[in-house]
Amino acid sequence: MHVTRPLRTTAPAALLTATALLALSACGTSEADTTGAEGSGSGSGKTVEVRIPDPGNSGVLALGKKDGSLDKALGKVGAKVKWTGSAGPFAPAAQAMNADQLDIATGSITSGITSLAQRPGFKFFTAVDPDAAGEGILVRDGSGIESVTDLIGRKVAVNQGGTGEYLLLKALAKAKIPAEKVERVYLRPDQTAAVLNAGQVDAWAVWATYAVAEIGSGKAHFVADGAAIGSDNYSLNAVRTGFAEQHPEIVRALYDYLHEASAREKKDPAGYLNVFTDVGPTAVTGKAKEVQTEFTAQGGTVDPIGPEDIARFEAVAAFYAEQKVTREKVDVAAHLLDVEKLT
Repeated sequence: MHVTRPLRTTAPAALLTATALLALSACGTSEADTTGAEGSGSGSGKTVEVRIPDPGNSGVLALGKKDGSLDKALGKVGAKVKWTGSAGPFAPAAQAMNADQLDIATGSITSGITSLAQRPGFKFFTAVDPDAAGEGILVRDGSGIESVTDLIGRKVAVNQGGTGEYLLLKALAKAKIPAEKVERVYLRPDQTAAVLNAGQVDAWAVWATYAVAEIGSGKAHFVADGAAIGSDNYSLNAVRTGFAEQHPEIVRALYDYLHEASAREKKDPAGYLNVFTDVGPTAVTGKAKEVQTEFTAQGGTVDPIGPEDIARFEAVAAFYAEQKVTREKVDVAAHLLDVEKLT
């Protein structure tokens, strides 16, 4: 297998994010903090704090934070949100849940599988269908790469064990190209745009969070998107196992909120962008805003995990084992919750 070692200019993302989560969670402890997440439940009269990564400037959780609707919904079951750290890669969030420093996190089934292989202390309770339009293999305009076959002999940036590596391997497998024919360059997603634009890699296997700005710049495009690749890369919400066991009614209330709000977001994507500010690095503007609204309008909603979803999860787990991303096939089904049965 032809793989390039990660280009490191700073500390690893996982270390930075996990450290930030742990530090923020440890700060400002109150009685509610110590009796909340591990307290006696919403029936005890004490408010349970649900630790969730700060959602930033866009999306359902961002709007729920701004208008207070999320805390209002959770207040009905004796809970409220404690925003901690920031949303980012799932691997460090999984570590934080395992360390009892976080209760809820969002990630992909691909990064989820690699995290499940590491003694997980969390379970998945919602699913959003794979993003057929917003993820794929990104190339610079004028690169000369017009198909997946053109990646042979080239360097492609991926995040190790997560969405990027999955998308590339899946695209190569569908095109019947041996994985070793393409050089994988392991990079942090937040560092890759500069590397791609400098020509240090030829392509980037990436998802909407990072692809929107590049496509919106008018200088890059997908040579193959999620639909062309045949991606089974669901987006999932995870809950710390101990929290779900003690507060199932809160997990159900959170699901109900996310399900209804995601349906509204799909109908009005622009209303969930630039929630706190429409200027600065977190704002989505110009062509990028058009790209993001199109992706969201075509995307899925937050739903319960059904039998057909589980079958596709297991297919991803089998593919990862076959591609030697994991040592063996991970039993995804053992780490799922039927949120509709939680009360």
